[in-house]
Amino acid sequence: MDTSTFRAEYVRDEPPRWYRGWAHFWLTSCAAVTVIAVCLMRVSNVTWLELLTVPVTLSYANLAEYIGHKGPMHRPFPFLSVIFRHTTVHHRFYTRDHMAYEGARDFHALLLPPSLLVFFFGLFALPVGALLYVVATANVAYLFVASALGYFISYEWLHFCYHAPAGSLLLKIPFLVRLRQHHLVHHDPRLMSRYNFNITVPLVDWLFGTTYREDKIPTR
Repeated sequence: MDTSTFRAEYVRDEPPRWYRGWAHFWLTSCAAVTVIAVCLMRVSNVTWLELLTVPVTLSYANLAEYIGHKGPMHRPFPFLSVIFRHTTVHHRFYTRDHMAYEGARDFHALLLPPSLLVFFFGLFALPVGALLYVVATANVAYLFVASALGYFISYEWLHFCYHAPAGSLLLKIPFLVRLRQHHLVHHDPRLMSRYNFNITVPLVDWLFGTTYREDKIPTR
């Protein structure tokens, strides 16, 4: 089945009739930003040592993004089938030659399911934050949760930008163009299982030698 046919059938059959792509985008964004704001408002008299929580958390999240993308997002793991299925659909819907969404219902194959925000917050950010509240300080706990969710929503926003139509103003921003080129390589079926797993900042790709570069990459 060619990409155009798959897209048409997916948009027709898969998203529920009540699905609204922009509502999906704003629900996830507002939920994450609200929790981040609440956490940051609870931080007070922070020390420089406590502030180190932010870069440490972001670095760890970059590694987790890499491992998660290389692992359960591209290989079936028990209890993580929803992630694998989403990635499989995403790569069939958005190919290297058809990277852009064409309408809001296309977001169903682009944005992570809202259930994954609940999973990420409830089974990762909240328990680790609670542990840090006990063994470290309240500031460290709140900064960890805010940083972790900040990374999560940055992933969603940047990934969304990479799949914007070619004429979008978003793709006139130099750093987004460079990051999109990095992600575009990953949408090549010959390369996706071996290269360019980072979506946000390709730091761990660089560290592990899994960055694949080309001199000329199509922009469509």
